[in-house]
Amino acid sequence: QVQLAESGGGLVQPGGSLRLSCTVSVSIFSIDVMAWYRQPPGKGRELVASIASDHRTNYVDSVKGRFTISRDNAKNTVYLQMNSLKPEDTAVYYCNCKFRIAELSPWMTYWGQGTQVTVSS
Repeated sequence: QVQLAESGGGLVQPGGSLRLSCTVSVSIFSIDVMAWYRQPPGKGRELVASIASDHRTNYVDSVKGRFTISRDNAKNTVYLQMNSLKPEDTAVYYCNCKFRIAELSPWMTYWGQGTQVTVSS
């Protein structure tokens, strides 16, 4: 069964840092886009950052210069390094990966279970 295992969330003071990780649990033939989304309390889910197979990245304006997305294809893992965290970054963070498990398999998109990030003094 495919699972995206997330880790790294928690409580941090404003200005602090956290690093989120998300690993796909099954053997993968290739990975397309890997991304992080977040859902603040009482709001909708938004795209935070994405990284393509050629490592091109995209960020929402509110995190540019503070967050860095990266990936390790050998480990089927995507990371989100979050620095200079602000209270408005408080949200549940979800990873999202598009991949296929064999050369002729269809592309599949899966979500992680979510990890809570709380920025508060």
